[in-house]
Amino acid sequence: MGAKNRRRSDKAGRPPMSSPGRPSVGRREHRQRFWGAIAQGMSSEDAGRAAGVSPVVGCRWFREGGGMPSCKLAPLTGRYLSFAEREEVAILHAQHLGVRAIARRLRRSAST
Repeated sequence: MGAKNRRRSDKAGRPPMSSPGRPSVGRREHRQRFWGAIAQGMSSEDAGRAAGVSPVVGCRWFREGGGMPSCKLAPLTGRYLSFAEREEVAILHAQHLGVRAIARRLRRSAST
C-alpha cells in the first residue's frame, strides 16, 4: 500500500527542486524614480505609484533603505546597456542579425 500512495515526484530519484525565491520587483530605473520622488517630498506610497510600482513596494524600499537611497541616483553612463537596449538586442539577435548590424541599429560600438 505504501508504494501506491507515493507521488510521481517522489519516484523520480532526484531531490526536490528548490524554489528560486520571490522575483525581484522593479528595475534600477524604477528605484531611481522612486528615490527622486522621495527627494521631492512625496510619501513612500505616492513615490511608489510615481515610480510605476505598487505603494507596498514603495514602503518596503523606504523601510529597507532606512530612508536613504539604495542605488545611485545618477543616470548610467553609456558604458552599459539599458534594459530596453538589451531587449532590442535580443529581438534583433532572434532575427538572425549580426553583431555589427545590431550595433549600427543601436548606434553603439560592436564591442558593447
